[in-house]
Amino acid sequence: MEHECFADIVINKEKLEDGSEIFVVHCTNLGIASQGSTQEKAIEMIKEAIELYLEEQPEDYELLRKAENPPIFSFVEIKKPIQNA
Repeated sequence: MEHECFADIVINKEKLEDGSEIFVVHCTNLGIASQGSTQEKAIEMIKEAIELYLEEQPEDYELLRKAENPPIFSFVEIKKPIQNA
């Protein structure tokens, strides 16, 4: 029997030394990361990494959220005060 679970992920766009962009994705529940050349590829890669990780550490399924409580993400704006010179 399978249970639906959700892994919390965060995707950041970063620039490599050559100026090309890459998407780095972190699974905050499990502390693992992956990357991809597009957001879609990064998500595909982290899903694969999560599945492989859980094959070796099945007890860590408990760290994931249950389907009835999916995560809610949002952003907050933080303003940096201007310092007088």
